[in-house]
Amino acid sequence: HLGSSARLRGGDDLMLIRIPSAAWYLALINLGIATLWLDSRCLAATVAEQVCSDAGARKPPRWDSGAEGLSAAGSCRPSVPGGKVVLVTGTGGFIGYHVALWLRRRGDGVLGFDNFNAYYPVGLKHARASELEDAGIFTLSADLNDAGTLRAAMDLCNFTHVLNLAAQAGVRYATKDPGSYVASNVAGFTTLLEVVKDRRPMPRVVYASSSSVYGLNTKVPFSEEDVVDKPASLYAATKKSNEMLAHTYNHIYGIALTGLRYFTVYGPYGRPDMAAFSFANNIMRGKRLRIFRGPDGSELERDFTYIDDIVKGTIAALDRIGPSEKPAPFKVYNLGNKSPVTVSYLVDLLEEFLGRKAIREYMPLPATGDVLRTHANVSLAKAELGYEPHTSLREGIRRFVEWYRAYYKDGLDEEMDLYVPL
Repeated sequence: HLGSSARLRGGDDLMLIRIPSAAWYLALINLGIATLWLDSRCLAATVAEQVCSDAGARKPPRWDSGAEGLSAAGSCRPSVPGGKVVLVTGTGGFIGYHVALWLRRRGDGVLGFDNFNAYYPVGLKHARASELEDAGIFTLSADLNDAGTLRAAMDLCNFTHVLNLAAQAGVRYATKDPGSYVASNVAGFTTLLEVVKDRRPMPRVVYASSSSVYGLNTKVPFSEEDVVDKPASLYAATKKSNEMLAHTYNHIYGIALTGLRYFTVYGPYGRPDMAAFSFANNIMRGKRLRIFRGPDGSELERDFTYIDDIVKGTIAALDRIGPSEKPAPFKVYNLGNKSPVTVSYLVDLLEEFLGRKAIREYMPLPATGDVLRTHANVSLAKAELGYEPHTSLREGIRRFVEWYRAYYKDGLDEEMDLYVPL
């Protein structure tokens, strides 16, 4: 059952199991066999091999990786004169992993921060964290609502910038576990801003918003000047709340804040709940792909944006954001590919590069929060950030499949075999 796990008691050992329904969950708890597991606060094991206490709260995070010699303090130190010192939250995730790597490779000091929740298989998150360790980036295993750890990290590193990419992702899952979205996306972001406002000098903050904030907007392409007050999903509502919170903290406290509305990001080390990755998994398994259509029979269209283009836009936003001094800058930018295509075309490309045919099942769009079309107007990002996407969907899918074949060279692992995206 996605989002719900139980810890079975067995002496000093813990075993995580997936359970088929809420009724099973309650039965196990009532029998005293299982204890409640909160995915937004706890995890089975992190890159630092931490586990939750019996009370369901985290143990204090480790600040070094032991024998390897990597530490949080060392991770924060730039390798070039004048390099930034950046706290990147969500480094166990797709975009956070890639941006952290690029920042480190150019010489910035980077400290990662992630709670490694179980929204999708954590093995992929651990693989990303391992790659980051190899690059000299330490990841603190902590929740964004842990203000004490955030303050300790800022005392240690004195960050010049904060890049908040931590969030409970996914549009459809929000109908199953709405509380996790409020806890992570709203409360977590508020906790982060509360900690930032008390720093002197205050770091500059760039954060992930989403194209989903455009919701039921029918005007295309989507522009930052459009009114965004009709969210189609709880996820979209939490991302819109991020922008409103950012404006409030900018106005009251003078924190420099830039929001980035990402459009359907894909690429190597992507998220297995998103179309490119989940379709590739199903094609390789010989399973059906669900392709949704709108009320008039039209196919969904998405402005698929390759990860390298997103990373360049994100780093440009970090480089160009002004200081946290009143009047501090407040900006929101679209980062997309400005070239929407049908989902069927995405499947065509996956078939071509995977060398296998997909089993397609067309069905009506369910009422879970998806919208019919996304299309980014990136003229503002181009003018102010120099942002210009260069990767076609064909080239991006070719690179994704190349990574996918290398990563799963021995076939899908058991963890991914058991994962079924909503």
